[in-house]
Amino acid sequence: MKVLGISGWSGCGKTTLIVALLPRLRARELTVSTLKHAHHDVDLETPGKDTWRHRQAGAQEVMLATSRRWVLMHELREEPEPTLTELLAHLQPVDLVLVEGWKTGIYPKLEVWRPLAEDKPPRFPSDPSIVAVACEPLLEPVVYGRPGLPVFPLEDLDGIAGFVADFARS
Repeated sequence: MKVLGISGWSGCGKTTLIVALLPRLRARELTVSTLKHAHHDVDLETPGKDTWRHRQAGAQEVMLATSRRWVLMHELREEPEPTLTELLAHLQPVDLVLVEGWKTGIYPKLEVWRPLAEDKPPRFPSDPSIVAVACEPLLEPVVYGRPGLPVFPLEDLDGIAGFVADFARS
């Protein structure tokens, strides 16, 4: 199972790119899962509903199943946050897992970059785990000491999808 991070600063378009890539990768007959990391507390349930009440009452894991999907929620309680590797072990085998988050982790990543109001610089010059960049405006990797690094305009979705598909099959 190949893993590729879609990395970048908050607000740069990571989720938008993932959503645009998924149908293009499926059209190339790849099976793809996603794993998203959030830095804030997220609750996927409506407070007061049954499974929410199960968790609140102390269940370690709660599974919700319907005729269309199922979800397993695991409460960490006093456990430390799991690592990316530990979380990946819970996924069913697929051709590719696109990971959003863990931008400082050591695994292959495609950086999404565009100038933001906070003036955050691109990460690829100092992060050798970044294997490609999708950006706007177009950057020259040779200027940053990374000659040969593939760079795509953010609007070149088919080109990015081709790169990602080749990565998944390599």
